Amino acid sequence: MVENKLVNIDSISAEVPDWSREKKAFFDWIPSKSLLASIRRYQHAKNKNTIFSHLVKKIAVLQHLFWSVITGAEIPINCSIGGGLVMPHANGIVIHRDTIIGPNCLIFHQVTLGSTTGNNPPIIGGQVDIGAGAKILGAITIGNHAKIGTNAVVLKDVPMHATAIGIPAKIILKNKPATNTLTINKFIGSSILSTSSFQSKI
Repeated sequence: MVENKLVNIDSISAEVPDWSREKKAFFDWIPSKSLLASIRRYQHAKNKNTIFSHLVKKIAVLQHLFWSVITGAEIPINCSIGGGLVMPHANGIVIHRDTIIGPNCLIFHQVTLGSTTGNNPPIIGGQVDIGAGAKILGAITIGNHAKIGTNAVVLKDVPMHATAIGIPAKIILKNKPATNTLTINKFIGSSILSTSSFQSKI
């Protein structure tokens, strides 16, 4: 007998990274997780000044190049990505180097997070789900727990818990209790990538 369980996605934290979402077995062929692991490895070692850390960085750069080719993704190795990111299929994902991505996000294939004038990338809140083919462009903020629909082109801010769909995207609001909201400013002003948390997982 198969037991079906409903999961409340709003119960996933927009602030505390769930590093288990990025785990994989050593021999598992999951290119998106391998690509992300190379980014984590490089960022963990980049501020250390030991012979071993220099070796780790060089290996991570090669791994990042390899997995970028395999996935067809353009995710800079210095990109600021919160823990717990899930990319079911990373092919075609393009992320601006200065984009900030909060914890526990879900990004599908062919997504672009970019700028409109060269250096005005978006800020993505925590636990944001971004559908396949979506484009989020410009210096805009996507609030915590927001949902971006497939192929949506988002050019303006999306509030917390809201959904953006269409071209250009229209915002569909969802009323949530005040006690269930989190402010994006909690992680904008601090380092989103918790290297200490990641270190404990290596």
